Amino acid sequence: MATKNFEERLERLEALGEKIRRTDIPLDDALAAFEEGIKLARTLEKDLSKIESRIELLMNSSDAQEDEKPELDLFNTQE
Repeated sequence: MATKNFEERLERLEALGEKIRRTDIPLDDALAAFEEGIKLARTLEKDLSKIESRIELLMNSSDAQEDEKPELDLFNTQE
């Protein structure tokens, strides 16, 4: 089975949450869904931490000096 991307795993976690909230499923099924959901939540949390670390590295990169940052003249009203 191919590794699912972040969005697919998040959708699966949401579906599991909906399944657990149902009152017409057997307890064993609800417990299995809960266990799968916990595992998914942990992997998603790890993925988010990695993404946050990458963003911080990009934002604090020593390669981008303050004077090298792009400037947008959106509000420049010179005609």
